[in-house]
Amino acid sequence: MVVGDPLEWRWLEALWGKSPSRGGGRRHLLLAHMLDTAAVAECMWDRFLAPVTRRLLDSFAGGPGRGRSFFAWLCGIHDFGKAVPAFQCVDEDCARLVWDAGLRWDRHRLARLPWRHDKAGAVLLLRYLPQAGWSEEHVGWVWPLIAGHHGAFPGLDALHQRASSARVVNGVDPWPRTQETLLRVFTEQLGYRAVAEAQPVAVPSRAVQLQLAGLVVMADWIASNTTVFAGLDELASTGIQQSRDRAAKAWRELCLRGGWGARAVPGPEAFRDRFGQDMRPSQAMVVDAARRMPGPGLLVIEAPMGEGKTKAALLAAEILAARFGADGVFVGMPTQATCDPMFSQVREWVAATEPGLENQVALLHGKRRLNKQWRALLESAGEAPIDDYCVPDDDAQYGMAAPREDSGEPDRLVPAEWFLGAKRGLLCPFVVGTIDQLLFAATRTKHVMLRMAGLIGKVVVLDEIHACDVYMSQFLEEGLRWLGQARVPVVLLSATLPPEQRERLIDTYVSGAAGTAARGVAPVPRGYPSVTAVPATRDGREPVVEHTESWRPDQWVRVGVLDETPHRNRAAADSAERAVADLLDDRLREGGCALVIRNTVDRAQATYRALAQRFGPGQVDLLHGRLHAGHRAERTEANLARFGPDPAKRIPRGTRRVLVATSLAEQSFDVDADLLVTDLAPIDLVLQRIGRLHRHDLAHRPAPLRTPEVVVTGLCRRGAGPPWLVRQSAAIYGEYLLLRSAALVAEADGGAWRVPSQVPELVSAVYGGEELGVPPAWAEAERAARDDYRRSQADRIARAEPFRLARRGEEDHVTLAGLHIAAHRDGLGEQQFQALVRDGDPSVEAVLVAEDHQGYHTLAGRRLGVNGDVAAELLDEVVAATVRLPSSLTEAAEKELRPLPAWHGHPWLRNAKALVLRDGRSDVLGTTLAYDDTLGLVVNP
Repeated sequence: MVVGDPLEWRWLEALWGKSPSRGGGRRHLLLAHMLDTAAVAECMWDRFLAPVTRRLLDSFAGGPGRGRSFFAWLCGIHDFGKAVPAFQCVDEDCARLVWDAGLRWDRHRLARLPWRHDKAGAVLLLRYLPQAGWSEEHVGWVWPLIAGHHGAFPGLDALHQRASSARVVNGVDPWPRTQETLLRVFTEQLGYRAVAEAQPVAVPSRAVQLQLAGLVVMADWIASNTTVFAGLDELASTGIQQSRDRAAKAWRELCLRGGWGARAVPGPEAFRDRFGQDMRPSQAMVVDAARRMPGPGLLVIEAPMGEGKTKAALLAAEILAARFGADGVFVGMPTQATCDPMFSQVREWVAATEPGLENQVALLHGKRRLNKQWRALLESAGEAPIDDYCVPDDDAQYGMAAPREDSGEPDRLVPAEWFLGAKRGLLCPFVVGTIDQLLFAATRTKHVMLRMAGLIGKVVVLDEIHACDVYMSQFLEEGLRWLGQARVPVVLLSATLPPEQRERLIDTYVSGAAGTAARGVAPVPRGYPSVTAVPATRDGREPVVEHTESWRPDQWVRVGVLDETPHRNRAAADSAERAVADLLDDRLREGGCALVIRNTVDRAQATYRALAQRFGPGQVDLLHGRLHAGHRAERTEANLARFGPDPAKRIPRGTRRVLVATSLAEQSFDVDADLLVTDLAPIDLVLQRIGRLHRHDLAHRPAPLRTPEVVVTGLCRRGAGPPWLVRQSAAIYGEYLLLRSAALVAEADGGAWRVPSQVPELVSAVYGGEELGVPPAWAEAERAARDDYRRSQADRIARAEPFRLARRGEEDHVTLAGLHIAAHRDGLGEQQFQALVRDGDPSVEAVLVAEDHQGYHTLAGRRLGVNGDVAAELLDEVVAATVRLPSSLTEAAEKELRPLPAWHGHPWLRNAKALVLRDGRSDVLGTTLAYDDTLGLVVNP
C-alpha cells in the first residue's frame, strides 16, 4: 500500500469498516473491506458469472477486459458511505481512533441526525464522481446500486434530505479530503490511474442494473463472512494483492462455483445421450427451434400431456445456454409436490451434460427437507439443513458457512452451503423450485435484487404455466417483462394454455425486450403440438410459429355425465356417492385402475368412505392436501408405482384399485388410469385430468376399459335451464368458467372428444369469450356469471398491484432510484410469501403433536421431552407431521397456536405452530379437528 501523505495514511488507517464485534474480534479497516469485496468480485467474474454477463459488462465498461475491473470497482465501492462521521462514531473504541486521527464531529448533532451508510455512500458518489469527471447519466444509475446494497432502493428525495444535512454531519475539514483520498486510493488499487477512468461508456438496462445490484450484495456478503475474512487493522497489511489472496482462499473454502461456463452447442446426438431415447417429432421441432433462434428469446411449447415436453425443454435450455452464454437453469414447477420428481430428473440431465455437475443442482421449496434425495445429499455433505425462510433479515446472514480444511475443492453432492442460506437459493447454478421463486423475484420486497440476480444469467424454464391464475399472472408477467429486458432465454410449457393468457405472456416478454408496449406479436398456432419462438430483439424480427403431429395418434375419449341430485341434505349427498360406487362397480367388474378426482378435501373424504365401504379399504386409496406431509409423500410414491407404467409395480391383472384424490393429481402426476371420474372444473383442468387417462401404451387393459372414458360429476342438468353446480366447486372456480365448461361436457355426453388434437379447440371455446358458448337457455345465467367473473378478475388484479416489483407506468424508467418507495412486506417467510404471490384465502400449516398424561409424543407414539424437546433422531418424524389447516381456521390458528416451549430457538421448529391432539382430537380452534391415518385431517368428525 502506497500513500504518500502521512496525514492521508493516518486517516485511512483510522477509518474502520467493521468493529471487532462484527469483524471476528478484530477491527477491520474500511479500505481493507472494500478491497476484499472487490477481490471477491474478481473471483465471481472468473468462476461464477455467466459468459453473457461478462460480455455485457465488457460492452458497457468500454471494451474487452474492462468489465472485470469495473465490476470489482462497483462491488468494492459499496461501503464508501462508511467514511462519514455518522458511521465512524457508532462504535466507541473504533471512534476513539478516528477522533485521535483528527477526524472530528459534533456529537450532539449526530445524535439527532442519524445517517445510514448505504444512503451516505450514494450522497458521496453524487458529490465526488462528477468532480472526478463522471457524467450525470452514469452517476445516475450507479448511485442507486450503492444506496440499495442493504436491500431497498431509495428515491432521490431521500438523498437530498441527507445531502442537506451533510455539512452539519460531516463537520469540518479534513472529512472531504479523507473521503476523496479513500475513493482515489481504492480506485488506484484496482489498476485505474484516476477515478474518471472507471466511468462506463454505456448505461445498462434497468433489469441488468438490478442483476448487478444483486451481485454487489453477493460480493459484500461473502466478503463480510468473518470466518474466512478475518479483520485487518493495519494499513501496511492492506492492499489489493493481499485481498486477492484472501478472496481466492475464501472462495475455495466456501466451495463456491458457477455452472456450465462457455461450452459448445450440443450436437444432434444430444437427446439420446441425455435421455436414452430418440426424439419424437414434437421434441425435434422444439430443439430445432432453439437451434435456429436468431438471439435469446422466448420459447412457448404447447403439447399434450405425456408428449415429452419437459425433456424437449431441457435440451432446448441447454442449447440456448450454450448459444447465448447462460451459465445454468432455473426450472419452475407449479407445486412443491411436482418439484420433487423434477429435481431427480434435472440432476440426471445435468449429470449427462457434465459428470459431477449434478452436485450443483439445488431444490428450492419450503418442504425440501421432506425430500428423501435432497436430505440424503445434504447429510452426505455433513451439514445440518438451513431453513431458508427463518433467518433474521439483518447482517447476521453474512455468515452461515464454515470454511473447509481441505486445500483443494471438496467433492460436494449439493451446492455450497453459502448458496443455501436465506434469499440466496436462486444464485445456485441449477435450481428446481416452485414457480413462486420467480414470482417472488417480481415483488417489491427487500433484497429482491438477489433473487433477480439468480435468474438473469440462466435459462428459465417454467412448466405447467396454465396453472397461474389471474392474480399469480400479475407477478409472472412482471417477471417476464424484466427477464425480457435482460434478454434472458425463457421456455414456457403448457398442455392447455388459453389463447388470451398465451398472448399476454408473449406480449409482456416482448415489451420488456423492446422497451415498448406490444400486442398480438405472435400468431396463434394452427396445429398441436406447437412451438412459438419469440426473439428478444428490437429489430422487428417476427416470431416463428410451428406445429407438428403428436407422437401418438388421437384417442377418442368417451365422455359421460353422472348427474348428482342437488345436495339439500345428507341423504342426497350419500346418494351421489353411491352412484359413483355403482359406476365403478360396473366399470371395474373385470379389474382395472380408476382415478376419482374431487374438487375439495371434504368431498374426497366422503367419496373415500363410500368406496371403502363398498369395495373394502384395501382396494381404495386417498390422496389430498390435508394429509400430513409424511403421509402425503408416502402415498404419492406408492400410487405412482401402483398406477404407473411399470408392470412389475402396477397392480396385478384382474384386480381393481381406486385412487380418490383432489387436484393434486391434476398436473405432473405420472399415473395411468383405465377410467377417470372427475368433478366438473374449468375445461383446461378437466383436460389436464384426462391426461392421466390411458397415459401409457399398456399391453393389457380389462375389456370394459379398453376405450378411455371420463365421467363428469359435480353438476345436475335440470331441463333446458342452466345446471345445478356443486357449491364448493363454484366457490373455487367461479360459475362462469364452470357453466361454459359444463356446456361442452353436456354437448359431448354419450359422445367422445378427440385427444389430443381437439384440446386447443376445447380450451378456446371456454376461454374465448364468445357468448354463444352455452345453450340459449343458459345465456342469461352465463351473462350474469360473466359479469361477476370480470369484476372478480379486475379486483384480483388490483390486489396484486401494490406488490409488483415496478409500478405501472414505471416501465420506461432508466435507473433503479425509488424502486422500493412504499415497499411492502419485507422480511417474509415462505408461507407469507405464498400469501403474497398466490391469491385466495390465506391458510397456515401446523405440526401435529400428540399429548397424554405422560407428556408430548409424536403421532406414532415416540416420546418427546417434557417441554416438547425433539431429539435429533425424531426431528424428521416431527417435521413430517406438518399439515395445512382449512383456510376457515386461519385467523384462529394465528391467534391460538404457538410453538411448543422447547421449540423456541430451534432452527427448524422455532416458527412452527403446534396443534396438540389429545385422544386424537383438538378443540382449540373453535371446531373439532381430528387426524386419522387414513382420512387425514378431519373437520368436525
